[in-house]
Amino acid sequence: MWNMSDRGIPRSYRTMEGFGVHTFRLVAENGETRLVKFHWKPLAGVHSLVWEEAQIAAGVDPDFHRRDMSDGIKAGAPLEYEFGIQVMPDDGTETYEGIDLLDPTKIVPEELVPVQPIGKLTLDANPTNYFAETEQVAFHTGHLVPGIEVTNDPLMQARLFSYLDTQITRLGGPNFSQLPINRPHAPVDDMLRDGMHQTAVHTGLAPYLSNSVDDGEPAVAGEKDHGYVQTERLIEGRAVRANPASFDDHFTQPTMFYRSLSAVEQDHLVEAFTFELGKVFEQSIKERELEVLSNVDADLCERVAAGLGLPAPVGTPAEDVLLSPALSQIVEAPGPIAGRKIGVIADAGSDLSGIGKLRTAAARRGATVHVIAAAGGILGKGMRTQVVERTYLTVRSIEFDAFVVAGGTTPTNDIKLILLLQEAFRHCKAMGAWGDGAALLEQAGIGADDAGVVIGETAVKAFNDALLAAVGLHRAWDRAPAVMASNIPPSVPDKPARKRAAKAKARK
Repeated sequence: MWNMSDRGIPRSYRTMEGFGVHTFRLVAENGETRLVKFHWKPLAGVHSLVWEEAQIAAGVDPDFHRRDMSDGIKAGAPLEYEFGIQVMPDDGTETYEGIDLLDPTKIVPEELVPVQPIGKLTLDANPTNYFAETEQVAFHTGHLVPGIEVTNDPLMQARLFSYLDTQITRLGGPNFSQLPINRPHAPVDDMLRDGMHQTAVHTGLAPYLSNSVDDGEPAVAGEKDHGYVQTERLIEGRAVRANPASFDDHFTQPTMFYRSLSAVEQDHLVEAFTFELGKVFEQSIKERELEVLSNVDADLCERVAAGLGLPAPVGTPAEDVLLSPALSQIVEAPGPIAGRKIGVIADAGSDLSGIGKLRTAAARRGATVHVIAAAGGILGKGMRTQVVERTYLTVRSIEFDAFVVAGGTTPTNDIKLILLLQEAFRHCKAMGAWGDGAALLEQAGIGADDAGVVIGETAVKAFNDALLAAVGLHRAWDRAPAVMASNIPPSVPDKPARKRAAKAKARK
């Protein structure tokens, strides 16, 4: 459900939430413990591409997300995230409000346990050597600091040895933590000697315990040396190789997820399932997947089944589920626009001064303006010039968050430009024009009364503020029903109806 929703195709790394599926244990100095889930909340908000954009990006620019991150940092718009925690009682049940906290497929709705911000992460520098600083990074669930412990989460327990084994194989030995990018700030004491990447010159005879040749050294680090010490816990019951019964609830949270989405987001999820299953040519697989969806939500199943031309099975979805509005990405108030890109359509006769004013207004908020014209080069002469950064041939709408036609730009029948504007309009992006630039929007079928379209006489402060506010909404979702709605066909007709249709076709 998560992958098929808009969250599976984020607009940018700067607009993507990050959170682990595991539950850890926090330990205070006095020994008190709490269960905790960690979250990264993007300050730019949570936003996604639309499905068509994701398909275009895969072909036009496979490095779309990495390029967006790199370009934003270069432009002085770092990626910023709040670090937050969900804290729950550690009462021995390892559950909260009926949710098994050790089940990595379950989330704790923020309406039940709000995320408390406790820190901030800022990514403000690009790697200078991608191999040394990125490719050699070794993530590991067991890389913990004092005060954080693991729990009995079965997937976490598997990762504790699996990730170590992976890094040993991938990076050529157990000394991967001595590579500069993986080297911890705190001193590390271990019994690992020799091997690839070993930078220390060890002394002594025995790298093991216990021994009689080195007076029992090295010794295991204790709590005072910040070694990992697991908090003592009382264990009761029978230990069996099986998951608890709570792991078998596969549908309550998917139902919560789907019903918490806005109508637009539900439409996108239906279209994604219909598209993916439409590519499956094994009929039995489609039918089994519809049976799964029928236990999530009847409306979801019926709409996907209609799109596939199959009957919708009857399932038993949960009736009373707690909705979580935090799962929806639709925003009602403009958010930050740092890192956003605005494309300005211009030519030799355009109001270059107005473009400069828009560029200045956008820069104050961390966004960038890029001039798009029929050919490369420089527009204007003397002090008022604008460098053309994209041409109609090299640009696609996925690269920008909004498009503006500068005043004075001559209408044109160039199909590439018309397609660019129509594509952005269809994807519900902010659109704008000032002066007679509005004529070019009208030529592409975009009217001043359409949602998310900003028209002004000149590029004055009021126009720029309105346009940038529209960019801050991410998309003009009020436009979606008119430009993005799918025409999902009705359910499969009965056999007599199909026979009558076949006979009518034969007579023709």
